[in-house]
Amino acid sequence: MLSQEQRFAITESVPWNIFLLTVGALVSTFALKCIAKPHEFVSGGLYGMSMLIDYATGTFGIAAWYAFFNIPVLLIGWFFLSRRFMLYTIYCIAATTLATQLMTFDAGITDKTLAAIAAGTLCGLGTGIAMRSLGSDGGLNIISLILNQKYNINIGTFNIIFNFMLFLVALPVIKVDNVLYSMIITYLTSSLTNYCLGMFNERKLVFIISEQHQHIAQSIMRNLGRGCTVLHGQGAFTRQDREVLLTVVHNIQLKRLEELVHKEDPKAFVIIENTHMVLGKGFSQRKQY
Repeated sequence: MLSQEQRFAITESVPWNIFLLTVGALVSTFALKCIAKPHEFVSGGLYGMSMLIDYATGTFGIAAWYAFFNIPVLLIGWFFLSRRFMLYTIYCIAATTLATQLMTFDAGITDKTLAAIAAGTLCGLGTGIAMRSLGSDGGLNIISLILNQKYNINIGTFNIIFNFMLFLVALPVIKVDNVLYSMIITYLTSSLTNYCLGMFNERKLVFIISEQHQHIAQSIMRNLGRGCTVLHGQGAFTRQDREVLLTVVHNIQLKRLEELVHKEDPKAFVIIENTHMVLGKGFSQRKQY
């Protein structure tokens, strides 16, 4: 099993991040170019705007429009966000543009509802994979991050407003039914992206109240390799001072933790909470934008 230092070194390495961005770009592009485009659906963001202009004008193609719209966004991001983040993002945009140009086949899904569900699910999966890297898939994400850092504008709020305006503009260009299907794609993309980002970050926050807190803490550190924090508390009814252990474990460690606590003190009071992001040694590292 890899140590914490080895896992951190892998997630920081260039090959690993290039791998995530490449897979994410290919999956997302397949969803939009090979499933959504044959039905004249549009996605959200700059890629969706590129699809809409391609439907309306029939010139240059989605890949060219997508690259064109990203140029000013990348220039702005270069001055406001970190160089590492932007270089990875530039690579992902280039990979998406190239994949869009090369993927010219139809996935063969004839039912519009199934096509919208498949496109939204795969696009969300691809975006989530790309966003787990030290870069992003570009487009609106760059603008959203800048607005969030400088003006504290919520990232989700900006994306919703942009996509709402995009779908309004799409009404005269594509069928109303296709606009509604496109909304399904956007919703599923957002949901699956959030799920992918949170799926590997979810941890369990555990409070343990026990008279055997010292033995339990030693057992947790020895057997699970996790640290503990001792909080000083007082019973509201008894007015007796007592110690409360606080620890954070991975999901797969929770059952072992329960067994360790029960072995030391079957009467221990245990509170378990879900937490979706833990930053620090042994867990996730802060992503630098």
